[in-house]
Amino acid sequence: MTEKTDPVAKAGILAEALPYIKRFHGKTIVIKYGGNAMTDENLKQCFARDVVLLKLVGMDPVVVHGGGPQIENLLTRVGKKGVFVQGMRVTDAETMELVEMVLGGQVNKEIVNLINQHGGKAVGLTGKDGNFIRAKKLMMANKDLPGDLIDIGQVGDILSIDPSLIALLDSGDFIPVIAPIGVGSEGETYNINADVVAGKIAEVLKAEKLVLLTNTPGVMDKAGKLLTGVTPREIDDMVADGTLSGGMLPKISSALDAARSGVKTVHIIDGRVEHALLLEILTDEGVGTLIKSK
Repeated sequence: MTEKTDPVAKAGILAEALPYIKRFHGKTIVIKYGGNAMTDENLKQCFARDVVLLKLVGMDPVVVHGGGPQIENLLTRVGKKGVFVQGMRVTDAETMELVEMVLGGQVNKEIVNLINQHGGKAVGLTGKDGNFIRAKKLMMANKDLPGDLIDIGQVGDILSIDPSLIALLDSGDFIPVIAPIGVGSEGETYNINADVVAGKIAEVLKAEKLVLLTNTPGVMDKAGKLLTGVTPREIDDMVADGTLSGGMLPKISSALDAARSGVKTVHIIDGRVEHALLLEILTDEGVGTLIKSK
């Protein structure tokens, strides 16, 4: 049985949120939504309510989502195995079709529907809508062979993002929900890492905050201890000595680029915590790692 919160304590919690609501009113908050928060039913409901509440108190949340587990499920069903190089999914033509089906269709529409059920006005987009995410083929640098490049298929590198479509939706009190799919100069479809898209959108929109939900408590040191605050230099050192690797690399790289490009604060937070977004944005308690710009 859930313990009831004392009414006076509830009022105190609401009062604690007031300075944060005032500070971030009218500001853009870009949220990368992924991991357990996307697959656990209770966490999905918590996330949707959090996003709607942020909009209702005057902030402009922009959601960029992944869909790794859902893509893996579909690949397994059709007898394909997902392959990753340095945290990036290798995407041949057949895989790209499945990725677009999952991200642009199933996952995007589920998130839109969930937010709308909780009183929001969400609109689903991919980078193909209005050609707002322009991309080119990404060739990965081979970390084991300097100067060598690895072809990982239809994976995109962002060339430009047109913020006008998102700005139009924000002005109409809509909540943009963006699938990380870009379009090439000849209409080619590109799969783009969702952390990278979230970081670039935060830069282009000059967001107040970029919040990346993960399946970890945040950035951990070699001993597995949570680092609540880190600088770009400290992160560079952790990448160099192998403390940060795999799927955390694109996340960290995007966070650093955003922090260095004018996004006020970047947070890598634990998406397995109920109402992680509200805890991070509207209370004195953080639930992850703050990346400082300097």
